[in-house]
Parts: sequence; structure tokens; C-alpha cells
Amino acid sequence: MPSIISVRNVGKVYSSGFNALRNIDLEIRRGEIFALLGPNGAGKTTLISIICGIVNASSGSVTVDGHDIVRDFRAARSKIGLVPQELSTDAFESVWATMRFSRGLFGKAPDPQHLEKVLRELSLWDKRDSRIMTLSGGMKRRVLIAKALSHEPSILFLDEPTAGVDVELRHDMWRMVRRLRDEGATIILTTHYIEEAEEMADRIGVIARGGLVVVEDKATLMRKLGRKQLTLTLRTPLQQVPAALAGLPLELANDGHALVYTFDTQTDETGIAALLRQLAEQGIDFKDLHSSESSLEDIFVGLVHGNGKAQEAAA
Repeated sequence: MPSIISVRNVGKVYSSGFNALRNIDLEIRRGEIFALLGPNGAGKTTLISIICGIVNASSGSVTVDGHDIVRDFRAARSKIGLVPQELSTDAFESVWATMRFSRGLFGKAPDPQHLEKVLRELSLWDKRDSRIMTLSGGMKRRVLIAKALSHEPSILFLDEPTAGVDVELRHDMWRMVRRLRDEGATIILTTHYIEEAEEMADRIGVIARGGLVVVEDKATLMRKLGRKQLTLTLRTPLQQVPAALAGLPLELANDGHALVYTFDTQTDETGIAALLRQLAEQGIDFKDLHSSESSLEDIFVGLVHGNGKAQEAAA
């Protein structure tokens, strides 16, 4: 699938000397939902701001649908809708007025039907004549999303869009994101809610300390870095793993009442059959077993905190 956003060797050093981004190379595919994950201060918002033309990069280049974000700013920016993390709105304007103004900023002809559709989808239609200053925080967040969609962008950036919002808005927003993607839009989101990225994203990028740690299809990332564990509940507790089993990836849990076996999801042979044979040979009996696998959150934590094996497997 062709790229709609190309980030090439982008770096950002602020006047204070802080190195916010280091040699970022990133291709975002047309029509995908791309989740950018990272801890606070990792560089997520800086990278988004550079792509959207709000912050100037210190080095490198960015093109949006073939338009250089610096040399052809207006054409590039017209492709983008941005929902910022901060609640910054024209407090004295009505919802309808700020929507019309935002659409006009991008040179779009008036289209009341489109604005009505967006407001209805975000449950804002009955608030269209209300001044934004009178709205709740959740409603103001809805207005930011509506403003970003007012000029019908083909690319939508959502910077921590569900931080501090109610469950109803979260569900409304994700329904809209799915619809937009189905209609051909490209969605880029940053989030602290990793379960949302796990559910929604096609691809995932992890950024830490100003550098991209990994960019991968979600399913491939979880297959490469995910761990599966088999937990066996023992009939008789053990004080320690028997010496004959010391070479296996086994550890005791639940005060010796359980054995946990960790195996690689990428290998054809899990080793479980051999493990069960060896347990029988050692006279170790179990009364129950269940398997589990690592979540995207487990993978994320391992990458961000410099898990060497995880980063090596992702490379």
C-alpha cells in the first residue's frame, strides 16, 4: 500500500538544547490506522506537530500526500485534520460558528449538510447554537474533533483523544474512526490506552527517548514479541524446580503451588509435550493447567524500558 506520509531523517533540537527527536524515518500508509505509543516526553506530540507544520524540524523532511510540509505548506496542511491534546477552543463562539469558520480557513465552500452530519455523529447537534465556553470538558473535546473534520481531511491526527473523556465519547469517537477508515481516510493516533491501540490499530510505532524503537504491523509485532505461558497448578507444592528441569524456562509461582513454563510463539516446537513427559518422569503431578499470552501492554513496557531481547526480535 502506498505511503501518504513520509518522514525522512527528521530531528528536533529545541533552543534549550533538548534533543526531542533523533533521525526519525517513518512511512504511514494510505488508509491505515497507525498508533504511535510512547511514555510522556518520548516525542509523540513533537513528531505530530512537525508533520502538521506547527513545529519546524531541525533536520530532515516531511511530505504529506506528495506535498512538502515546508515548501508547499498550504496544500499539505489542507489534507490534515488535527485533534490536539489540549482543550483550546474559541470560547465565545457558538459550536456552529466555529465549525463554519474552521471549514472556511481551508478554503472550502460552505456545506451545511456535512457540518450537520459531523455534529450529529458526535452528539453535538443539539448544542450547535451553544457558546463553547458553556460546554463541559467532554463536549469541548467533541467540538475539537468536529472542527478537525469540518474541512473533510483525508488524514486525521488524534493526539491523546480520549484522555479524561467519558466512555460515551470514547465509543462515539471510535465508531467514527472506523467509519472514516472505511471511507479511505488515514488515522494517526497517540494514546496511553494501550488496549485501544490493540483493538483499533493496523500498525503500531513505539517511540522512546526521541527515537523510534519499532514500527510493525500489530499482528506481526505481537507474534514476534509476544510470549505464551503455560501455568500448571500442582497437586503437591514444590520448594524449588528440580535440578533435572533446571535447563527449561520454568519458574515456581503461587508459593510453589504452580509451575509457569514460558515458550516462544515463533517456534514450531513449543516443547510442551517434552515438558509433560519430564514432569511425569520426575513424579510431578498437576491438577489443572491454562495458557496465556502477553498483551500489547507487556510488549510496550519491554520495548520502552530497553528490553534487549524484545528490541532484537523486533529488528
